[in-house]
Formats: sequence, C-alpha cells, structure tokens
Amino acid sequence: MRPIGIVTTLVVVLASAAAGYWVGRHGGLTPASLVPAVAQAPSSANTAGEQEDILYYRHPAGEAVYSATAAETQEGEPFEAVRAGEDVTLGEQGPIAPQDRSKAPAASGKVLYYRNPMGLADTSPVPKKDWMGMDYIPVYEGEQPSDSSVVVSAGKIQRTGVKTETAELGVMARSIDVPGTVTLDERLVSVVSPRVEAFVETVADVTTGDRIEAGDELMRVYSRDIAAAGAQFLLDLNSGIPAKAMSGSRLRLKNLGVPESAVRDMEATRAVPESIVVTAPFDGVILERSAIPGMMAEPGDVLFKIADISRVWIMADVPEYLASDVAVGAKAVVRFRSLPGKELEGTVDQVYPEIREQTRTTRVRVELPNPDGVLLANMYADVAIKGRQTAKTVTVPNGAVIDTGKRQSVFVDLGEGRFEPRDVRVGMQSGGRTEILEGIAEGEPVVVSGNFLIDAESNLNAAFSAFQSEVIEP
Repeated sequence: MRPIGIVTTLVVVLASAAAGYWVGRHGGLTPASLVPAVAQAPSSANTAGEQEDILYYRHPAGEAVYSATAAETQEGEPFEAVRAGEDVTLGEQGPIAPQDRSKAPAASGKVLYYRNPMGLADTSPVPKKDWMGMDYIPVYEGEQPSDSSVVVSAGKIQRTGVKTETAELGVMARSIDVPGTVTLDERLVSVVSPRVEAFVETVADVTTGDRIEAGDELMRVYSRDIAAAGAQFLLDLNSGIPAKAMSGSRLRLKNLGVPESAVRDMEATRAVPESIVVTAPFDGVILERSAIPGMMAEPGDVLFKIADISRVWIMADVPEYLASDVAVGAKAVVRFRSLPGKELEGTVDQVYPEIREQTRTTRVRVELPNPDGVLLANMYADVAIKGRQTAKTVTVPNGAVIDTGKRQSVFVDLGEGRFEPRDVRVGMQSGGRTEILEGIAEGEPVVVSGNFLIDAESNLNAAFSAFQSEVIEP
C-alpha cells in the first residue's frame, strides 16, 4: 500500500470516529454527510496551480463534525476542505502544520512485514486486513531505527505536548513529612506538695485550666511542725544570737517548705503567722487541683500540678527507613490542623534511641516556642523536618522518571524526533526533583512531559522487532 492509500485509510478511520462521536453527542443516526468517503476535487495533473486531493470537510469552528462532501453549518458557514497534504487532529488543538512530503523518503525497498493500522502490537508476514476491514501497513527495510532510540513524528510530538528539560547538578535535601502531637515540656511541670503534715485552711478561687502568674496565692495551710520551727527561729532572733549561729533554725524553715517571703515577715513582725501562704512557683496553667479546704494533707500529697507552657514539645513518629536522615539540631516547620495558616519553626532536640516494634517508627522531639499559649497538649500537628543534604548530584524533575516498580528509566532527547530510553538508578526525591545516581549526565535533555507516549512507541517498536526476526527468516 502506497502513502496515498495509507492516508486514505487513516481518513476513513478519522471520519468513522467523528461519526461515532457525533452520534454520542447528538443521539440518533449520523447525517448522510458524515458517511466516511473520499471526495476528490477536480485537478489538473501537469499544471503549476495543481492542488492536492480533498479528503473531507471539517467544521469551521473546530467541532468534531465532518462531511465527505461540501456542507454548511446551521448558521450558513461553509465547512473547511482538508486536503491530502494536511496533518490534522480530531481534538481541540486544531490542525498541525502540514509536513513537507517532498523531503520524506520514498517508501521503497524490501517489505519486512505488515503492522496493525491501529498501532497494536500485531504484525503479519503477508498483507491482511484487521477486524474493521482496514489494510495492514507495510514496513519497509530501513524504516525502523537501527539502535534502541524511538522515532516520533513532529506532528505527534506537537499534539501530545512533549517537553524536555536539562539534567542539572544540585544539592538534594529530603523533607521528612510526618505527623506529630503537642506535649508539655516535662522540665517545665511542677507540683505543689507539703513536706510535713499540714491542714488546708483555705484554697484560692482557681480551677484546672486556669492561667496563673508567679507569686499568685494558691492556698493557706497550718502545720504544727512549721509553727514549732518558726517559734525556735524567733527565739534565736530575740536572744541576740549572731545570724551565723542561728542559720540552723532558718534553714529548717526552708527545708519544711516555708517560702522566703514568710521568713522575712517573721523577722519584721517578730511573730509566728497562724498559717503559711503557698504561692505559684512560676507562670503557667493549672493542670490538676486536689487541694480542698479543711483537708489534712500528708507529706508528698499532690495538691496542685502546674505547667509552664511558654515552650512545648512536638513528638513526631519517623519511619525506620528515614530515621538516619534526621539529626539533632535539624530545622523543622510545624503546621497545625486546628490553626489553619499558622506555621512555626522549631529545632530537633532529641532522637529517641528506640524503634517501636508495632509501628516500626522512632520518636523525634522538636522543641517549639509557645509564647502566646495557643498550642495545647495533645493537639495534632504536621511536621516537616529538613533531612540530611547530599553533595552536588545530577537531578531531574520527578515527571522525567518512569517507574515500573522493577526498573526506573528516562527518555533522553537526541534531537530530530529521536528519543533514547535510558535505565537509571535513582536516589532521594525533594522539591519536585529526583536524584539520579547512575544513567544520566549533567546537561543531557530529558523528557518531562509526554514520556508515556514515547514509552508506548518504544514498547511497540520492541514488539515489531521481535516479530521482524521471525518474518525475514526464509
């Protein structure tokens, strides 16, 4: 079959596809004008103004409506004639610039085999038709590339939007994105507990969750041991014993938990107070209140539990295979699901030396400032930890790598529509780029868009080559 026969056959397929599309869009049968047929305009064979044959007519607005004869739209606009020299598409991209067929090599030489007209991996050593009645297309000697490269026509490249970018040298730094939760800094949690048996006289009007400041009154307590130690302190003070000698009685009051402010009051008033005022040790939030007026507290009873929330921890679970990329001192960006738009920066201050058996993760602690107190315990967070950096290495966009699960490959643009498949060994991914450890050199152009089309062409050529060896054998 010669080129004009191939073009005619393809036009029949295009017109048939257009008719089916019209039926799907408008329902009912296709108008008679859509019956695929080739209409040829009168032409003069040996004149300078000779025109190529008219294959069919298309809708002037680019819609998928076609006619085998001259036709008009409902608005009266004439359909556009499509001639044999034009390369067109049924999509919305419009016609592709016609190729100069005078420069195309003539289809001559020995026929190696016949391939499926629809591009399926099916060949025949003799002429035949497919199930639609279309003739198989002959493949002549010399049409197949001798190397492993893939040849794609300019029109197909333009229609499918094949794009290339250059492989570049760069530094890769993996971003480790893991979930986390807010926890309190255990170094900033304190309890208020009596050191001796004490009677709780009054409790301040504070409850769990209240914010307090350092020095705020929490409760008043009475203790016989504190009263006896206070009386001894005043006796030493009033007897004129030197301050150095009486330091023992002062130290006993401190050991019993009497605040320094209460000791100074005793020095000023020269009297033992009826009860001791217990105050908050620092600014924070009351996590627990157990003190009740009238209760007798034993030594060690937790009457108040207070936490300083000006600084918190983010506990993140890092998968085992990423644990080696995290180091103490690494920067981390933390976002919160309950605080949209809020983003805080912290530092990794601990990588726990343990892998959990159930989850195969290790805990990583990120220290985070919380001056406004908006971060609450057990709040969910999304943590992005800056992992280790590599030395300068070759990188390509992620879209350039075709990963089948067993192998990774890219297509290198050799120019003039030729593309070479290249197996590569990939490293880490970060910032939309992939590290290439082997297979690609700096500066080589690689396909980043439309590479699956080229991959399909490559697989098709491989199938043809496999059949070719059987066909040419006598």
